[in-house]
Amino acid sequence: MPRRRWTFSALSLLLFLALLPIASSLRPYFLVITKDDFKDSPDSDTPDDSPDWDDFGDPGSASDEDDHDPGSWRPVLESFSSSSNSSSDDPREALYISGIRALISAASSGDPDDLDSASSDIEAAASAGHPHAQSALAFFFGTGLARPQRRPKSFLYHHFAAEAGNMQSKMVLAYTYFRQDLYDKAVELYAELAEAAVASFFIWKEPPVIEPVRIHSGTEENKELLRKSRGEDNEDFQITEYQAHKGNAVAMYGMGLLYYYGLRGVRRDYAKAVYWFSKAVEKGDPRVMELLGEIYARGAGVERNYTKAFEWLKLASRQQYYSAYNGLGYLYVKGYGVEKKNFTKAREYFGKAAENKEPGGHYNLGVLYLKGMGVKRDVTLACKHFLAAANAGQPKALYQVAKLFQKGIGLKKNIQMATLLYKTVAERGPWSSLSRWALESYLKGDVGKALLLYSRMAELGYEVAQSNAAWIIDKYGEQSMCMGESGFCTDMERHLRAHSLWWQASEQGNEHAALLIGDAYYYGRGTERDYERAAEAYMHAQSQSNAQAMFNLGYMHEHGQGLPLDLHLAKRYYDQALVIDPAAKLPVTLALTSLWIRKNYADSFLVKLIDALPEIFPRIEARVEEVLMDEGNATILTLFACLLAVLYLRERQRRHAVAPPLQPDVVPN
Repeated sequence: MPRRRWTFSALSLLLFLALLPIASSLRPYFLVITKDDFKDSPDSDTPDDSPDWDDFGDPGSASDEDDHDPGSWRPVLESFSSSSNSSSDDPREALYISGIRALISAASSGDPDDLDSASSDIEAAASAGHPHAQSALAFFFGTGLARPQRRPKSFLYHHFAAEAGNMQSKMVLAYTYFRQDLYDKAVELYAELAEAAVASFFIWKEPPVIEPVRIHSGTEENKELLRKSRGEDNEDFQITEYQAHKGNAVAMYGMGLLYYYGLRGVRRDYAKAVYWFSKAVEKGDPRVMELLGEIYARGAGVERNYTKAFEWLKLASRQQYYSAYNGLGYLYVKGYGVEKKNFTKAREYFGKAAENKEPGGHYNLGVLYLKGMGVKRDVTLACKHFLAAANAGQPKALYQVAKLFQKGIGLKKNIQMATLLYKTVAERGPWSSLSRWALESYLKGDVGKALLLYSRMAELGYEVAQSNAAWIIDKYGEQSMCMGESGFCTDMERHLRAHSLWWQASEQGNEHAALLIGDAYYYGRGTERDYERAAEAYMHAQSQSNAQAMFNLGYMHEHGQGLPLDLHLAKRYYDQALVIDPAAKLPVTLALTSLWIRKNYADSFLVKLIDALPEIFPRIEARVEEVLMDEGNATILTLFACLLAVLYLRERQRRHAVAPPLQPDVVPN
């Protein structure tokens, strides 16, 4: 049977690819709970009295990030930038550190000797029972890096590492169970990871949510967003710094924020943050007063001093800076910097914060009502406060709602929902810092190092990292420094790795990834041609109101490829594509014209001509992304000629319909 090739609507798809913008980010997350999710008698539930349930937490240390992420690559990455060497008295740890250093060096330079050195050191440490080396070796087997790709072996090593406390391997296992819909197993791991993530958060002042940067917009590099992420090299940063040195209070505050939270590619530096906040507070900015309160409570860049923390927070609250009330309430709950614990005063301060739409106030009130601390226990009211905070993006509240769903306290038990919420919180844990190092490497032109770090994050289940890694492989090809089983990736290894990454991203709602997967199956790029799987991927993208996917599905229904031949459904999809994106008017018009021709002139020369176009220009499929090529121009002209022919045929039909019947000749007598 001759292979079906591009027809009239296929060229419409080509035009659509050029005309239709592709979404660069996923839709915002919003938690919706209905009355059916609440229990009938929630106050009869007994809350979990384990120490982790009361999530006011303790300040901890400002420098204990690695305590929550044992085996982190951060110290090794920092040693590259500071020219200092990490060392250890434990020979296994020394081998592990040496192996990670060699691995990162190999990714940057492409030196096979460095890769061999990394492989041997890490395997030696793993064989000696070092859990973090086992996690790295599992990454090798899972990715096909310096080893044949063996997923069962990768899972086994991750299991060993996770049992010994490696948090990144726990992330991998949780994500593996999550992909397989094994929520009973995934929820336990994600709950533990989310708890560690919450423990690493700041005390009461919620930092800006620093999401991994999507380095592409689907079809091209996200230049504007990348420009803003260049840290101290960014022109905006330099202007702000200049204004701060000139005494501008707003600029001083901005500089302090950049260093305190590590925003826009700036390295976190508490000492510099304290310097700029100390300058800005002289101008009387209450925002700085609140931050200084937290800084003294945490001991971030200063010696911890709860009394000073209380004083700064009190000053901020007197200027009606409402989020400072959360800090004051926290100190009264804990009895830090005050005479003694006082839940009544804490409730008063949290209430003021909540009344002024501070998410932290709702979260803290939720904890008080859930535990009955200074108030009558009210699980329903606690749930409502948690949900209000969660829908404002408060990660600790998401954690609490997840626990309510998991335990069935106040809300009906829903393990799947609990897993999703825990996963959201867990992905904000300290292991997410790999994203910052990956982005920094990419901005410096070290594509190989960026790919390595994004690939590691992709294994942990980060959709943005999966998308970024796949895009780097597709965009840079041989220059991506993709390392395979032995040396650089072959063409097939690159295709398979990118395909796997795009597929994982599509499973997590990335509509562009779903489109690429559909295209890969439709055209047989890096995999066998499979129209049914292509249709499945397009359906996934279409479910997110993606107009291009709708157009593709219309085309497949029109031609019976992977979907039933159904011209009515084809028209419906084409119409939906136009409703979603008006920019699709031209390709949709052409596609609808094709449908009209097939319906009214099924066996005409026009249909045969349209179906024969790919045979006339056999190279059009291989060069589908090049719209302005000679063959494409000729095809477009042919299609417009067909359109004119259709108009002519319609006009002829109209004339025949209104023409009077012919009268027989009158024969004279």
